[in-house]
Amino acid sequence: MTITRRAVTVGGLGLLAGTSLSPAALAHFGEALMSPIEGLEDFWLATDAYIFGYPLVTMEMTRRVVTNVAAPEGSRAPMGQLIKLRQYPNASFRDVTAPNADTLYTVAFFDVGSEPWVLSIPDMKDRYFLMPLLDGWTTVFQSPGKRATGTGAQTYVITGPEWKGTLPPGVAEYKSPTNMVWLLGRMYCTGTPEDYAEVHALQDQVKLFPLSAYGKPYTPPPGRVDPSIDMKTAVRNQVNRLDAVAYFTLLAQLMKTNPPAPADAPALARFARIGLVPGQDFDASKLNADFVGRIPPIAYDRIMLQFKINDEMKRINGWSYTTKAGAYGTDYLMRALVTAIGLGANLPQDAVYPTSLKDASDNDYDGANKYVIRFAPGQTPPAQGFWSLTMYDADFFFVANPINRYSISERQNLKRNADGSVVLYIQKDSPGPEMESNWLPAPSGKFCLMMRIYWPDENDPSILDGTWTIPPVTRVES
Repeated sequence: MTITRRAVTVGGLGLLAGTSLSPAALAHFGEALMSPIEGLEDFWLATDAYIFGYPLVTMEMTRRVVTNVAAPEGSRAPMGQLIKLRQYPNASFRDVTAPNADTLYTVAFFDVGSEPWVLSIPDMKDRYFLMPLLDGWTTVFQSPGKRATGTGAQTYVITGPEWKGTLPPGVAEYKSPTNMVWLLGRMYCTGTPEDYAEVHALQDQVKLFPLSAYGKPYTPPPGRVDPSIDMKTAVRNQVNRLDAVAYFTLLAQLMKTNPPAPADAPALARFARIGLVPGQDFDASKLNADFVGRIPPIAYDRIMLQFKINDEMKRINGWSYTTKAGAYGTDYLMRALVTAIGLGANLPQDAVYPTSLKDASDNDYDGANKYVIRFAPGQTPPAQGFWSLTMYDADFFFVANPINRYSISERQNLKRNADGSVVLYIQKDSPGPEMESNWLPAPSGKFCLMMRIYWPDENDPSILDGTWTIPPVTRVES
């Protein structure tokens, strides 16, 4: 979807009046809309370019933080080494937005520019798992897992965009469109000590190594730590605070080894006007200095505005979701939105992520209130993998709570009413011992909700074709 300059200029202020953008952001947007027409086209072109590059810049900043250690440690590991998260992330986790508390991650960043890498997956013994491979632009270019490739042992060689050669017998080739690759593996886990142990054993059997080490013992080299990298600030905040020149300079460098797709050629031809050309350094002299400071905040607000206006977003009962994640084509706004709120999203065949920022009455969620969501008999989310409902604060991070519960699903042994319906209680305080199994703790302030439907049922009812409808979250009146 493309928002034209004329549409935004003429109708922008009226459209924004109903949003929840900050006063500062609205001021920035209004300032841009009211600027003299001369140069305005270049300004909007620059915001287009910012939105276009947002996934690649975010992936790089994430890679820097995640890999900036000498050896695997917690949620970080050097390039080419596996991160094996042994328990669900807690409320202090800030490496990526919208983490999940349903699966244990097995993750790695690696570079296929110099040589291919081998990924070996053990027999998963019928356990639900997913090992998506993302390129530098956040596109899922392959998605081995229970749905697509079964749960038996399997081995793949991931090759770079320019690689040509001979592979060992018995392994399949997955060609990455970019040198940067992110393995974002997930294994379903109930969270019990016994199940943790079983998943840990499977994680330890996953292997990742360069093709040159195939059939040989391999010990990965220690990582190099860069003390200049900010390891404390959330990645999204680091990206958002880059000024336009620094942002485009980094983007131009990244595009040299992470080429845009052929379908991006028309957009890139336009961006040359502001000094952004694939394969070349950014030419800052072509960027109008008068509006450089406005580009990042307004471009980011255009991204977040997609919750309300992108026609690929389905909006039902206060929930918004897309069935276009993971493979975006030229919908750069949708790609940037998913990057901002759920970096690493899967293909819709593997997962759909309905997100709710407001209740059924279109009011912001607030922990001062109590809410419920009711699933009619037989109408819990139809998933062949699993489903869950996760609580986040307003910035899409976990919320600390007294029972350390960040998501709720069938694994909580949800209690059903006499008619078979299921009611979930979304509130700050416990609904009482008898219904605590159905309680999703909320913070004292603003929050948002995300549902995960892994391997959505492809038959009726299904969220993919709209034959299953997600119910509203309603406020409980005192």
